[in-house]
Amino acid sequence: MNKKNLADRLLEAIDDKKNPSVVGLDPRINRIPDHIKEEAGDRAKTPFEAVRYSFEEFNKSIIDEIKDIVPAVKPQVAFYEQYGSHGIRAFEETIDYAKDKGLIVISDVKRNDIGSTAKAYAAAHLGEVERINKEFTYSFDSDMVTVNAYLGTDGVEPFLDVCKKYGKGIFVLVKTSNPSSGELQDKEIKGEGKVYELMGELVKEWGEDLVGNRGYSSVGAVIGATYPKEAEKLREMMKKAIFLVPGYGAQGGTADDIIPCFNDDGYGGIVNSSRGVIFAYEREPYSEKYGDENFAKASGQAALDMKTDIRKSLEKGKKVPEGW
Repeated sequence: MNKKNLADRLLEAIDDKKNPSVVGLDPRINRIPDHIKEEAGDRAKTPFEAVRYSFEEFNKSIIDEIKDIVPAVKPQVAFYEQYGSHGIRAFEETIDYAKDKGLIVISDVKRNDIGSTAKAYAAAHLGEVERINKEFTYSFDSDMVTVNAYLGTDGVEPFLDVCKKYGKGIFVLVKTSNPSSGELQDKEIKGEGKVYELMGELVKEWGEDLVGNRGYSSVGAVIGATYPKEAEKLREMMKKAIFLVPGYGAQGGTADDIIPCFNDDGYGGIVNSSRGVIFAYEREPYSEKYGDENFAKASGQAALDMKTDIRKSLEKGKKVPEGW
């Protein structure tokens, strides 16, 4: 168990790779190469078991190609749990394999509840759960999870407690990348600002007791690349928060859009790409060179290209960390 402050660990991993990006492991069975599905089908006893084996092989192959390029991966649980227990087994196996390869795992679970239920969610994904012999053990053992904080402080405190005890972290939804996010998040509250600004203030408050040696907190914020103006405002508000930045690539956000998510020291952001990396083999310029058989190598190249793209934009914004 590594109880070192999570923000410090994440920043060290980012420095090690000189790359503030994360790959989302969001498999879809209809986009996994046929040779993987055929082999999985030969091994499996049921259709859902075949999906499990397909997901595990697909994810492990990609992890092997990107482990020396990116500091972290982000499996989205919805793509797994739709297949019931077999999907959850693939989710667990993906987390364990990524961690064995030295990657930080951000589980995109967007949990949201209060009281004992919130404690159970926090224990399941970040802490330890009790066994029948009154001993405790890890369940999913992610390093970080995404949290929907709409229920307020008493829905977040159980996660904060677990973060302090086990050296884990959370990313709280603040300004999300989806087109309709403004229906609620952009609403003005008289005399207090917009809803996303209020959430930013809460994230800042929640993170104060989890600031590491490098000045950043293990309580971060989800800020969409598709809203750079809002990101700039939130960056001023939350200097110590690390921003998890979705929306780059397939959702329309560009590398230049992510510049406001970083502080002047070049830190404070980690940019996600899911489909753009894991399914790179389907599109040019990767499809002709790599094809189905070398899908993982296509993902590795796409991850490298993303790293280069982000680096160029950070250079443009004069936000490249010292020593890179």
